[in-house]
Formats: sequence, C-alpha cells, structure tokens
Amino acid sequence: MHSLERIGRYRLERPLGTGAFATVWLAHDPELQAPVAVKVLAENWSHRLDVRDRFLSEARLLRRAGSSRVVQVYDIGELPDGRPYFVMEYADGGTVAELLANGPLPVPDALALTAEAARAAAALHEAGIVHRDIKPTNLLLHTAPDGTRRVLLADLGLAKSLAQASVLTLAAGSAGYRPPEQAEPGEGIDERADVYALGAVGYELITGSVPGPPGKVVPPGRLRPDLGDGVARALLRALEPDRTRRWPAAREFAAELDRLAAGPRRPARRLDRVRGRLGAVTLSLAALAAAAVTAVAVTAVLHRGGAAEQARVADAHGRVSVRVPAGWDRRLRDSGWDPHALGLGAGREPGLVVADDLAHWSELDAPVNGVFVGLSEHGDVTARVKALTHPGCHHSSSRAFADAGWHGLVRAWSGCPDGGSITESALVPAGGADQPQVYVQLRQRGDEDATDGVLRSLRMG
Repeated sequence: MHSLERIGRYRLERPLGTGAFATVWLAHDPELQAPVAVKVLAENWSHRLDVRDRFLSEARLLRRAGSSRVVQVYDIGELPDGRPYFVMEYADGGTVAELLANGPLPVPDALALTAEAARAAAALHEAGIVHRDIKPTNLLLHTAPDGTRRVLLADLGLAKSLAQASVLTLAAGSAGYRPPEQAEPGEGIDERADVYALGAVGYELITGSVPGPPGKVVPPGRLRPDLGDGVARALLRALEPDRTRRWPAAREFAAELDRLAAGPRRPARRLDRVRGRLGAVTLSLAALAAAAVTAVAVTAVLHRGGAAEQARVADAHGRVSVRVPAGWDRRLRDSGWDPHALGLGAGREPGLVVADDLAHWSELDAPVNGVFVGLSEHGDVTARVKALTHPGCHHSSSRAFADAGWHGLVRAWSGCPDGGSITESALVPAGGADQPQVYVQLRQRGDEDATDGVLRSLRMG
C-alpha cells in the first residue's frame, strides 16, 4: 500500500496488524485527543465488491452491537483512492492470545477472562449477531486507569445476523475453535456456534493448547491434572459436537464460569431474566450490571459536614451524577445502559452503577450496598417499575417522592436473601415534562435508608 501519514483527520502512528484483507493502524484523533484504531481495506482487494461489502458490513455490525463489550466504531470514511476505512476504539492491552506467551493462565484468571468473552458474545447475540470466529486473537484487552482490564470482542469480518446464519451458510471460522456445524457449507448455525468457540478459548487459556477436532478433544484434566472436575465439565459441555448438549446460551456459560471462578464458598444461582411484557416482572440484577459495563476506579468527591461522608459519582459523559454514602463508591461502571434490561426499547442511554462490591451486584444472597441509575428518553419507566418483583424479598411499601428536581414512584422490598433491601424508583422532571425519565435501583443493608438522599442528589447534565 502507498505510504500514509493521515487518514482523514487521524494521524497514523504505527501499524497494529495486517491481515489478508486489511491493515489496522494506531492513530491519534486530535478532536478526541485520544488514540484510536483505524482499519483500512487492502489495496489488492479494493476492486472486489464482495470483499468491500463484507468490510463495510463489519463496521455496521460493530455499530449495531452497541455494547462496550464489543469494540466501538466511531467513524467511517473513504480514502482518495476509493478504499473504505473505519475508526474504532483502541485496545491498549493487546490480545488475550498474548497472555499465553508464558504458558497457561491461573485457573481463576482463565475462567474470569472466558466469562468476560462470553458476556461480550452474549451482547452480540442480543443484537441479533453471531460472530463465527471467536478466538484469543479476536479478544482485545482495554486497560482502565486503575490497571484493571476489560475484554473487548473484535473482528466481525465473518459475523452474520442470526437470521442469515440460521439458513445455508458457507464454511467459516478457525480450526480448533470452529464447531462441526460451522465447518461444512450448508449448515445453519445459531449462537451455540459461538458457545463452542468460547469453550475452546477457555480450554486454551487453561491448558495452553488449542482443543482437538470436535468429538476428539482431550479432557482438559489430562493436560492440567490439578484442574477441578467442575471446570472440566463446564468446558467440555461447551465443546460438545452436538449443539443440543452445549450450554444453550453464552450468558449461561458465563454464569457458570463466574461461579467456578468464585470457588466453592458461593453456590450457583439461577439469575432471573426480565420478561418482555407488562405484568409481574422479575428484574435480573445481572441485566443491570451488564447494562453499564466499563469497570473503573471511582474518583470521589467527599462531602463532609453531615452525619456521614458522601461521594458524588458520574457517568463517563457527565450526563448522570448522584451522591452515595462513602464506602459504596469502591467500584463504578459508568458507560451507560440499555433500557431493554427494564423491558423498554433497546438502545444506549446514559447510566451508571456504583457499589461496594460490583462483582456480586447481581446476587441477592451477597451483601452489597450500591446504586444503579439509568436515564431513558423513551418509554414508561413508571409502568415498568410497578411491574417489578424480586423473588426471595418481601414487598414492603410503595410511596410517592417529590423534591425540587424530580417526582415519582418509590417501591421497596425488604428481607432479601442478603438480609438487606432493594428500592426501585421511577422519576420524571418536577417541572411537568414527561421526559427524560430516570430509573434508580438501590441495594442497601443496615438500618439507615439512603433512598431519599440519593434521589435528592440526582443530577442530569
């Protein structure tokens, strides 16, 4: 390819990788003042309309996924010579494959990484997309300021909508990670094809080896004798040649990996799912935890002079901020939420979740103090809150809330399995407008009820 120094407004710094069809560059965005990755179609394929269409389809599918568990697309354009490019989030931590340079990972680390990859795949599936090529080189690592890592699913060059993938398809995928139904042309596939690939990723992270052909996989315990039976069973179930015997969904596989990574002290729980209708609705706390997905350290501003210290936290874009009791602000997920978790229309809206133990936010038997706040520009949040239930908790009260900024409904549950309570609130602006609406969920333990203080502190930018 010709020497390039700039693509659009982006100043190129160095190539990150070159494949058969495209090159990915590390570049600097002067507007965002941040590094980005720019993917450019290779010159020798620019005349092929089918390759060009597939290249552009990858950008559209990434954008359609709308999840920060999947690499984000910021921009798309065309070079003067007609080659298309698109601009993506830059993952500074390299790939999961690079973690294997020194051999297999510690089992808890391998399980946690595979669970994160499975949740990323689940985000794709919920957007109606099957990846078809999940492997360690397509799992990127983004480093937060506190040093924690976030797994991003990348490279949707072979991805298809589930509607298309359910009918005749061409053979696709990489040997070792590819299920039997994906290895031969003509076989329809669904999200369980990605579950197989995720099982292969977990197998490799734990054993250091890519699994053998479907049906001939060496049990991972033979390659790692100290491996627990539960871990081996979970991986081999994902790697079942018969897809009807695999984990039925990536999210269920992730939940089992989380349970195994936590160790024997915390029993497995079947998390409730949001029902897609009004009436009695059981809200999954896990759905809200997944809705705001970038874990970062909280930079808290402490407010003294009251009975207790408080910390104000905000989402990544400054649209939503709230004050919580100090101690609740140990971890924050700040990149927004999908109102579909509450049964509203799918999309991406400002939101955050902050808690003293985000790792177990979704488990009602785990002692957690924290707050979830999500803004919605569409739909009836009040109706959804009225329809919520929490199994294992006792519905204790429903009341109105009003202050200078907001008014709305507050419903409370007590006697939850962790010994604490859950409060659900639906708020609208006090000035009479019906939008935006705000959904607030509190989990708290102890005798002090922080609900009204949290709601009064709510600010929208």
